[in-house]
Amino acid sequence: MARYTGPKTKISRIFGEPITGNGKWLTKNSNPPGMHGANRKRKTLGEYALQLREKQKAKYTYGLLEKQFRKTFDEAARRKGVTGENLIKLLEARLDNTVFRLGIAPSRQAARQMVSHKHITVNGEVVNIPSYSCTAGDVIGLKNKSAANGNITGNLRGKNAKFNWLEWNETASQGTFITYPERESVPENIKEQLIVELYSK
Repeated sequence: MARYTGPKTKISRIFGEPITGNGKWLTKNSNPPGMHGANRKRKTLGEYALQLREKQKAKYTYGLLEKQFRKTFDEAARRKGVTGENLIKLLEARLDNTVFRLGIAPSRQAARQMVSHKHITVNGEVVNIPSYSCTAGDVIGLKNKSAANGNITGNLRGKNAKFNWLEWNETASQGTFITYPERESVPENIKEQLIVELYSK
């Protein structure tokens, strides 16, 4: 399965944001990676570099490699509406991201692993494809056997109230994907218009 397996701390230091973790170490060492760190004289980024950087940030944030990200972008471009906003909506609708947003897993990486290991159900059926795209009304939960596993349920933390496109039923330990989120509701610091400009060249 294609996924990034390199050093996550290094990636976050490149962007100066905790895009692959909680970022508690960024206050200690937020310098860019490399032997000279902050002392290295860096050129002002040009237009193409800024666009490429934004695309890389989105890829690392959602855990996609180039081929899968391009496929998602092409789907966003085919849909009606603003391409950049469609792209964010499709990324947010991925099953691994939805599992993370619902609070079933502590990170997107952990959510991806839970889906791949067949712990997650969608509408009562086990789905082990992290890129599965949720649609309005889909009910996401834990498989019965997984729900009885203390190691898994110990990570349940419940949905953040600001994610208003999702609904969490604490009693049943399952959530509902209500609708695609509006761009202003998604907290990720991604300038999606730069990604559209990059792919439009």
